[in-house]
Amino acid sequence: MDFSSFNDSPAAEAAAVLRPCVDIDRWVEEIVALRPFANRGELIDFAGRAAAPWTTAEIDAALAHHPRIGERAAGNSAEAGMSRNEQSGVVRSAEVQAALDAGNRAYEEKFDRVFLIRAAGRSAEDILEQLQKRLHNSPDEEIAVVAQQLREIAILRLEGVIEA
Repeated sequence: MDFSSFNDSPAAEAAAVLRPCVDIDRWVEEIVALRPFANRGELIDFAGRAAAPWTTAEIDAALAHHPRIGERAAGNSAEAGMSRNEQSGVVRSAEVQAALDAGNRAYEEKFDRVFLIRAAGRSAEDILEQLQKRLHNSPDEEIAVVAQQLREIAILRLEGVIEA
């Protein structure tokens, strides 16, 4: 959607554009309510500020839509398409995929949520290294990392859906 159309669209239509970026009601509602923005940069800046802080409950609800890293997102939703696109550049060997699968299971056992990382621009080896490193975090340390990764994903997606 182009920027001016986003500013001028009905609230429900604007919310529908934002929700696949991250499905957190408060974030979507705050951005929609503040329109019109003077420019795309102002929109992106505000979206970043509105994303901090997110509560653990908001993060967990948003993660319900995220596939495990290394797995293909199912469905035809905009969010699933974004996820597939973000992970499409992550080329992995069978060995790395097996390590990601094992790491995902260990992470979910420890933190009771899916491992989330901004995959765009990262190699499979880097993702695996970060996964293994983050397994040593405490729950409090990890939720802060997850929140930051979710913010990065939301902003990248927003930049992708709102054209200049």
